[in-house]
Amino acid sequence: MKNRFLVLLCFFTLIYSCNKKTHTVDSPQQGNITIATDESFKSLAEALTDRYMALYPETKINLKIEKEDLGLLDLLDNKVKVIVMSRDLSEQEKKAYKDKVDLDLIISNFAADAVLFVVPKNSPKESITIEELKEELKSDKKNIIFDGNNSSNLNFVAQKLNTVPNNLKFSIISGNKNLISQLDNFPGKIGVVSLNTFSRPYDPESENLRNAVKVLKVVDGEKSFEPTLQNLARGTYPFTRILYFISNEKYFGLGSGFIRFSCTQLGQIVVAKEGLQPYHIFKREVQIR
Repeated sequence: MKNRFLVLLCFFTLIYSCNKKTHTVDSPQQGNITIATDESFKSLAEALTDRYMALYPETKINLKIEKEDLGLLDLLDNKVKVIVMSRDLSEQEKKAYKDKVDLDLIISNFAADAVLFVVPKNSPKESITIEELKEELKSDKKNIIFDGNNSSNLNFVAQKLNTVPNNLKFSIISGNKNLISQLDNFPGKIGVVSLNTFSRPYDPESENLRNAVKVLKVVDGEKSFEPTLQNLARGTYPFTRILYFISNEKYFGLGSGFIRFSCTQLGQIVVAKEGLQPYHIFKREVQIR
């Protein structure tokens, strides 16, 4: 009888032990999570996650590349732990977050990107006005080409113009890089892509993409603006957008650790190396002896 009791005790101890292992909570130094990001920010997201995993080898951060709106739905359904966003959430989306995640919404800004308007290199066009853009997006000619429905570029432009994508008329070529490579086949059209698509300063692929198109200045009122880092830092380029994280973690886990890393000095250096404007600027102290 005693032996039987001991066998049962060992059995239940083993079952409890196995269950405990399968419910291991991740931490900033170890674990496996998934982050969703739009294709427009893929380069930056890859650079940040690669750097983080190099610092913490026991972590695994999977990137799910999907449209911004779908990423938000995945966050609400707990299919991903963190998402990258560029547009403001609607009041309805904020309520859905509160209801489903049961947390107060906290956003973590980490970089300034921009939406660019590009034409083939040999195009005589040099700039586009805000009013011209509005008129083109009402035209049946559909001269403005976006990288897809529900994409961050489309959502941001619509929000900037105080409208919604369903009210706009446009063409689609899927993917930022694909759009740039095919733009020569559509004379008179204007492509809409993210700066991060080709912002890496010394990357050969980025350089080829930059050389394939001309970036239009944006005219707002009597002034024209280029998407320079200085204009992004000041927010004077009209289609500057702040990239930020949202998490559904209710504890300080791997997602929270990654967000903290991205918003502090090491992560901000990665942002700068991507050719984007860091949101948090850290002063560099130099001692002269």
